[in-house]
Amino acid sequence: MSNDPYAESGEFIDVLSRGAWEALRVPLAQALAQARPDQGPIVDIGAGTGLGTLVAARAVPGADLIAVEPSPILRAALLARLAGDDMSRRVTVQATDAGGMVLPGRLGAVLAINMIGHLTPDHRRALWADLRPRLAPAAPLVVNLQPPPEPVAVPETAFTSVPVGRQTYQGSGGARPDGPDSVVWTMRYRVLTEDGTVERELVVDYPWYVLSAQMLLDELAAAGYAATVGEMDVVVATPA
Repeated sequence: MSNDPYAESGEFIDVLSRGAWEALRVPLAQALAQARPDQGPIVDIGAGTGLGTLVAARAVPGADLIAVEPSPILRAALLARLAGDDMSRRVTVQATDAGGMVLPGRLGAVLAINMIGHLTPDHRRALWADLRPRLAPAAPLVVNLQPPPEPVAVPETAFTSVPVGRQTYQGSGGARPDGPDSVVWTMRYRVLTEDGTVERELVVDYPWYVLSAQMLLDELAAAGYAATVGEMDVVVATPA
């Protein structure tokens, strides 16, 4: 059995995520205005299909980037996106997770968007500690908070619906508590025909470690960062 949580659902991730990434584009670009590309590359941890990598490449023209993605199916989409864009000359892809990254001693910025819930609390705190001495002075670590902030039930809710040709791709999901600091998100992916008939349906569970804004700010402060929470729950932290 694959350890890749996106092994089955990977085909849906990019098409159903584009609206969310469009909403994140402006706050991420604003945060990356503080990047120091002259000091080192920008790292995109959990790059997925490359939608955030593209935001970073366009927000900081000329910067070198490292895109880190462990999922083979998401990484395939990432590489396909790079191959069709001139940023392919600037982006190096690492086929690993946050714990296996090979990073230089100095970084110009770090993105960790839509991914920190994949990390256990210990792994999360270890990541903050590892990145802190690598970040150039005033260079940003940019993460975002995602619901729920505590292990509570979330009723299934429709997230997005995207027409593709004569079909419509839909995504919905809900969560259930799974311990003192985690939930399991159950995501439902559907492909509908023109008359609304469900042609295909896939249900996938994703374990997710919850994190409130105050918990994250406290962790970052303890690791030596000054951090603020901004638009779209985007958190920008810099070495204190």
